[in-house]
Amino acid sequence: MFQLVAFIRNNRGRKCGGTKSTLVRRQRTDMTQSSTKTAVVYHSGYGHTKRVAESIALGAGGTLIAIDADGNIPEDGWATLDAADAIIFGSPTYMGGPSWQFKKFADASSKPWFAEAWKDKVFGGFTNSASINGDKLNTLQYFVLLAGQHGGLWVSLAMKPANVKASKRDDPNRMGSYIAPMAQCDADAAPEEMSAGDLETARIYGIRVAEVAARLAAARPYERNVAFLHKD
Repeated sequence: MFQLVAFIRNNRGRKCGGTKSTLVRRQRTDMTQSSTKTAVVYHSGYGHTKRVAESIALGAGGTLIAIDADGNIPEDGWATLDAADAIIFGSPTYMGGPSWQFKKFADASSKPWFAEAWKDKVFGGFTNSASINGDKLNTLQYFVLLAGQHGGLWVSLAMKPANVKASKRDDPNRMGSYIAPMAQCDADAAPEEMSAGDLETARIYGIRVAEVAARLAAARPYERNVAFLHKD
């Protein structure tokens, strides 16, 4: 926080290399990425959900953990999740919910659940489907419930929808989601053809999740000190 204030003071009125607001946003993002650990754990059937995951990880400065076709993650992926300040779930929406591969991962997370290893972590999620609706909301609600099972804190999208006549396919949050990012790509479209707006929505969400995690991480030493002072 003190670094950010000093940066704003030192760059007050500067225009070279971008506007003042752009410089501040860039500095804030760099500080957030360096001070928090974010893990993006996802399953992707055909590469579309992978692109969303990559955009979120780009925004958050996070580590990607891919769930393979058998529903497994690398063994060191569990240690990465345990060490993370924030965990972001991702899956395509198949038949009105997450893929079975993601559900297998969710069931396997009962081990950290039993140990309360993910308690008080920050959580988020995202999904993709071929249809505009595709019952994607059900997938995101599944993620919220999974985060709740682990005693986590969910981060919403906090982005107004692009829902006026002038809105375009590549506008951020064209899906009008509030819980977390939704993406849509036609069933016969390649991952490279995904909406730039959907990917930008994901990137901005990654930044938001990491920023929330950073604020909570900064507050925790103070909370421990307060708790210690109030001990009998």
